[in-house]
Amino acid sequence: MVRKIIFAGIAMLALAISSCTEDTTTLGNSLTSEVDKFTIIPDTFDVQTRSIKIDSVLSRSEYSYLGRVKDPETSSYITSDYMTQFHILENEASAIFPPKSSIVNHDQNNEPVADSCFINVIVNAFQGDSLTAMKLTLCELDKPVSDKGLYYTDFDPEAKGYLRPYKNESGELTGAVRVNRVYSLTDMTQNDSVRNLLRDGSRYMYVSIPLNQPYKDKAGKEYNNYGTYLLRTYYEHPEYFKNATTFTRNVCPGFYFKSSDGLGLMLEVTMTQLEPYFTYNNNSKKVVDSRRFYSTEEVLQTTHISNDKSSIEKLVNQTNCTYLKTPAGICTEVTLPIEQIKRGHENDTITSAKITFNRMKDYSVLSEGMLEEPTNLLMIERDSLYSFFEHNSLPDNIRSYIATYNSEQKTYSFNNINNLINRMYSHQGTSENWNKAVLIPVQVTETINTTNSVSATTITNVSNEMNINSVRLVGGENNEHQPVRISIIYNKNK
Repeated sequence: MVRKIIFAGIAMLALAISSCTEDTTTLGNSLTSEVDKFTIIPDTFDVQTRSIKIDSVLSRSEYSYLGRVKDPETSSYITSDYMTQFHILENEASAIFPPKSSIVNHDQNNEPVADSCFINVIVNAFQGDSLTAMKLTLCELDKPVSDKGLYYTDFDPEAKGYLRPYKNESGELTGAVRVNRVYSLTDMTQNDSVRNLLRDGSRYMYVSIPLNQPYKDKAGKEYNNYGTYLLRTYYEHPEYFKNATTFTRNVCPGFYFKSSDGLGLMLEVTMTQLEPYFTYNNNSKKVVDSRRFYSTEEVLQTTHISNDKSSIEKLVNQTNCTYLKTPAGICTEVTLPIEQIKRGHENDTITSAKITFNRMKDYSVLSEGMLEEPTNLLMIERDSLYSFFEHNSLPDNIRSYIATYNSEQKTYSFNNINNLINRMYSHQGTSENWNKAVLIPVQVTETINTTNSVSATTITNVSNEMNINSVRLVGGENNEHQPVRISIIYNKNK
């Protein structure tokens, strides 16, 4: 009843404003006449939902993921590995390293050498126990993964032959980078001021991997560490450091970070740094410095996820609810009753179409600490499930919408999908999924723009949710609760 009054009031106010003229003698008549031209009619319709399995999702995300955890919902294991390349700006090639003559340390052949080299895995967040002992294996790529392709979470660089062989066919070491690193995210041997302190003063948790063992490039040339390889290659071929493309093709194709042992920790990696250290003379003073090569959105990064498909299939087959499960797990398909909604209202205007999805109240697995409800849901047309992400699309409130989880009401609400209703009606029968939409958990990146002291939030990126999240929604073929319903408000033209 309140909703009807609000809409009627808004309509009357709009018509009153549009009817203003200098002659006020007919003002009351004009208002009455305009309002009488339409009637507001509310209605509700049942909506069908079901779970659908998603074998893999597009591996294009702000973050990469590394680790292995046990899913408390299925008792199966989820393992994440990732590959990354490194970025160089076009205008910085001439000053990546100091002049060759200024390098202090040299080998027996008077060639410059780096002091050391590290790769730092910078962690944005984690799931699990930060004290858990984990093991990763860092592998050098033999060739760059092409940035022209689309890579899903089932893409495995190792299986596809992208890793540089650690041994040749005779069993001899090739000199390629292959480092095993045992780590825990929280190192209790360090105090708090050191544990989370990155070298530039930023406070992040991170894992540092030394690259200080002897290294041999593919041409057979030997170096005391990987940093020396970078240093000398720069002095011999500065053109290789012109930009990210030349660097990736000629110097460093990238690295693969493989979770090789341990259980109970999943890292959300915000950045990876390749950092060689060197000593050079600066105004007659010896200075120890480093150069950082960063993984950024401008270069290719992929996450490879392994999980138990059979355990996911069991959840999909449950018909007394539907699931949203990430990463690369389960989405909820929504069949909208388009024909029922439009029947008898073909010439009327739908001013509101609201649908709310409720979390199951008995969903106790969330209390175990690992799983959380996805924060953001994307509703898109069923046939756009993959193309939306492949085209870097953003929600347009016509074919795609965003809803945020309401932790108090335990709901996701799409407040007005009337444009989607109208679009589906106009495209009925064009495919078998013409009246179907999909709910898929996503990560949303936003920017805040301020103009004349007024701030507005704009969505700048939407990608598949890669964290380990899960929620059961009311619905399904054998739903035992109140039906999922869509509430419609029509403006009926007389």
